[in-house]
Amino acid sequence: MVVTLLPFDAPLADYDRQADELLTGWHAGDEAAVLVFRQKHPKFLDTAIPWLQRKMTDANVRSTVIDREDARKAVARWYDFRDWTAIETFVRSVHGDAAVARFERAVDAVIDGNSPVLRQLLADDPALVHARSTRVTHFDPPVHRATLLHYLAANGVEGYRQRSPGNAVEIAKMLLDAGADPNAVCNLYGGECTTMSLLVSSAHPRRAGVELPLLHVLIDRGASVEPLGAGNWTSPIETALVFGHSDAANALVDRGARVLTAAAAAGLGRIEDLRRLLRDATPLDRHRALALAAQSGQVEAVRMLIDAGEDPNRLNPAGTHAHTPPLHQAVAAGQLDVVKLLIARGARFDLRDTIYHGTPLGWAAYCDQPEIAAYLRSIGVKE
Repeated sequence: MVVTLLPFDAPLADYDRQADELLTGWHAGDEAAVLVFRQKHPKFLDTAIPWLQRKMTDANVRSTVIDREDARKAVARWYDFRDWTAIETFVRSVHGDAAVARFERAVDAVIDGNSPVLRQLLADDPALVHARSTRVTHFDPPVHRATLLHYLAANGVEGYRQRSPGNAVEIAKMLLDAGADPNAVCNLYGGECTTMSLLVSSAHPRRAGVELPLLHVLIDRGASVEPLGAGNWTSPIETALVFGHSDAANALVDRGARVLTAAAAAGLGRIEDLRRLLRDATPLDRHRALALAAQSGQVEAVRMLIDAGEDPNRLNPAGTHAHTPPLHQAVAAGQLDVVKLLIARGARFDLRDTIYHGTPLGWAAYCDQPEIAAYLRSIGVKE
């Protein structure tokens, strides 16, 4: 049993029907139904890392008591609501508040690239471009308050709504022409994020080939290339580098973003800037610099930072894949020369990350990096 996406204005009875079908599938041992529970229900998720499935045997999974309220919660989480009460509140709002219904319809038009519908909605209600989501999610914080423009970045909002239409640039221009604030922040990932920071860390626009065109449109219409917001993702350059979007990071520099930190300089491979910025860099900035240099394949920056005293065996800081030391991220990114340098300078290849508990060799196998795996084995690393 696979949960089929309901329209935003579906009645509560339709969500209830999905919960009943999911519960029936669970009791029948339907693999798809069991997977929904394992991926979405807190009974099967790590308490410290709420998106991570607990390690459970099939027998332990099947021995877990699941009732109708559990099925309702799993359905709610599938739609990224906090719980069943949040779905009930949302359904009442959609059917009782025309403004909420218009906003939800506009979100669908944005992510579907339905420009005629979006154009009409904006014409009928010019204030819609400033409206924000009222959904109560299981995210941090629970009400993300994303605008229509934020949804175009396809990041952080409801998972099933994270997609990038081929005409994303047209949609962006329509929203910006209607008065959308390119620097508005929404509440995601435990902080405050701009559309720019969400865009340059999202896989969906990148895969659709619209990331850089959207970046340029946003900048043309006033989006800041400098740090804004709060939390780990305030700097567009560093955010792009953390998620491996080096072309976006370089495009930001080309469009006027200043290289203000050692971390940004290291990730971009700007050695003279790094040498200058290291003199007054904070310990956190230096720490981030090694993390970004390693995963970005900046060999000279890695060498300079280790020479300056950075520890290659320390876990990366918050916001830079903090569950791993630099070596794991270099492996995952296929940066063989950095891997060789880190190991030559004392990086331990027996360390495990704190989420998946994998070694660098295990990561090389999982991330399909056979050349790195072969090198690690050639220097005596065992499974």
